[in-house]
Amino acid sequence: MREVEIVEHLQIDGLRVFFDTVQYRTPHVHRELELIWLSDGDLDVRIEHTQLLAHPGEMVLFHPGQLHEFRSPGAGCTFLCVQVAPELVEHPYPAFSRLRFALPCPGRVLAPEQYRLLVELLWQLTETYLQRPQGYELTCTGQVCQLLGALVAGMPHQVLSGSELAGQQRRNDRALRLIRYVDENYTHKVNLSDFARQEGLSLGYASHFAREALGQSFQDYVNTVRFYAACKQIAAGQDRLVDVYAASGFSDYRYFSRAFQKRFGITPEEYRRRSQIPVQEETHVHHSVHSLERFYSREKSLDLLADARRLPR
Repeated sequence: MREVEIVEHLQIDGLRVFFDTVQYRTPHVHRELELIWLSDGDLDVRIEHTQLLAHPGEMVLFHPGQLHEFRSPGAGCTFLCVQVAPELVEHPYPAFSRLRFALPCPGRVLAPEQYRLLVELLWQLTETYLQRPQGYELTCTGQVCQLLGALVAGMPHQVLSGSELAGQQRRNDRALRLIRYVDENYTHKVNLSDFARQEGLSLGYASHFAREALGQSFQDYVNTVRFYAACKQIAAGQDRLVDVYAASGFSDYRYFSRAFQKRFGITPEEYRRRSQIPVQEETHVHHSVHSLERFYSREKSLDLLADARRLPR
């Protein structure tokens, strides 16, 4: 099962620009190159076998077909996201879909003045995309090329061969089958050995694969899915808390309550009270599988961009 971004203001084929506030985003892949810039809150990012903590003002890159997962250690992380499909830039740069940067955080590689220029290019693209002046489609395409050109010029990178790309696709397909297996079975006892048997793998190799693909052990991932499934049910406010834990795959309410407080810093009861605060009309709450995230209208996105540009640099 492939996760698909849902954004209300779609307007240019091959390009999506939007603000998103994430508490949790399930592991997913997409065919676009994705670049996010954090405006508020920290973000725990898992990119296949790599884990990093990004902070406000930082960018993170995700290649096409690269499995990644988001978690906010706090109440949520707001970031600006740009997604560029290969067909938008493959005519001037045919190797785009096979392009891979050596490191995911440009701000940790580029010189300060280069990084400031990159952020400014990102903001200019966002402003054009959201304001929609006459001919903005052409302007945005040029700004995307400027942005990507600055990345290619300043960051170490390589171009994958066809066989390397095919190998990545096979690994991604297996990882997505593993994610689907957990999604379909987390409400009761779930065993990695069953998945290994389905895939014709040894248990040891399946365990190694899960850790490499998901950046965590299989059981840790199952527990994460269960916790955020519980969050989704609690936020909906339709079930008693004593019923939520069982529906989420936990076998003991006291364990669930203690573990919930350890993970999120608040009790399930407090989480329910906070989640019942009305959502403003300028936002769109999106729950994908077990994801908890909020997208913003075009008007609110422009306000968030203006706020970001006023932050000290």
